[in-house]
Amino acid sequence: MRSILLLPLFIALIIPAHAADWRELKPETFPTKRHEAAFLELDSKFYLLGGRGVKPLECYDPATNRWEKKAATPIELHHFQAVAFKGEIYVGGAFTGPYPNETPVPTFYIYNPATNQWRKGAVIPEARRRGAAGLVIHNDQFYLICGIVHGHQGDFVPWLDRFDPISGKWTALPDAPHPRDHYQAVVQDGQIVAAGGRTSSGWTKQVFELTVPAVDVFDIQAGTWKTLGKPIPTARAGCFATAAKGYVIVAGGESGTQREAHNEVEALDLKSGHWKALSRLITGRHGTGLAYWRGSLYTASGCARRGGSPEQDSTEVLALD
Repeated sequence: MRSILLLPLFIALIIPAHAADWRELKPETFPTKRHEAAFLELDSKFYLLGGRGVKPLECYDPATNRWEKKAATPIELHHFQAVAFKGEIYVGGAFTGPYPNETPVPTFYIYNPATNQWRKGAVIPEARRRGAAGLVIHNDQFYLICGIVHGHQGDFVPWLDRFDPISGKWTALPDAPHPRDHYQAVVQDGQIVAAGGRTSSGWTKQVFELTVPAVDVFDIQAGTWKTLGKPIPTARAGCFATAAKGYVIVAGGESGTQREAHNEVEALDLKSGHWKALSRLITGRHGTGLAYWRGSLYTASGCARRGGSPEQDSTEVLALD
């Protein structure tokens, strides 16, 4: 009799608690559908910007549960990673123009939320211009990582460049072990992490297939690269990433292995080099961004299938344990 009474307690102890799932927000207004765009948080608001065609920047305010249209980008900007710096949003390493011969944008573009205005920023050295690159900030220095020169056709590069916004100086740093494009970089514990992406090759008709499973890490202080022993569990490009709770988190993407966009969300413990799977997105998507705010992950827009359609206007959130 005693063993029967204790059985439910025993089962409760050995079965782990159910992990949190993504949920779709129901805002009063929705953003413009788009992909190959950026999504990030700044001062407790979320910003969605860029994408194919000239589109308005849009801001989501959790306090009002509304998306609001703001100033459109000065030119078509897509395939970039945006970063927040001193209260403004910076776009660098972007493309402009139509598929498959997109052109690297020669400058930074900067958006000021206080004035709702865009302006041109620093010029990127002509010999180092590319799109679909990673962009991060560490100690007030910008780092532009990898990318591809000729749109979706080819000339993917392993370049790493540092930009000092005070002096205006660009410095070429050691190349990454693996070139990659269509991905997002992350800074964690003084290290730049490049995970996901591909080597797009339209000239050989391999735009989606050549994903890069290797994970490369650049120690900023030491100035050296290493490749982790464990690759990303789900190789895909068009994925989006952020740092949260000591992990590097990579979500979504596209690849040559499936028509639907990826819904996998995977977290890397940089200290151990191990990956763990998190709850999958409700709607797989690629070509957007991932933001961490007040204990939760947020993403919005993107494309639900490999390629350019259908574009999404949904916003998802995942509360992290």
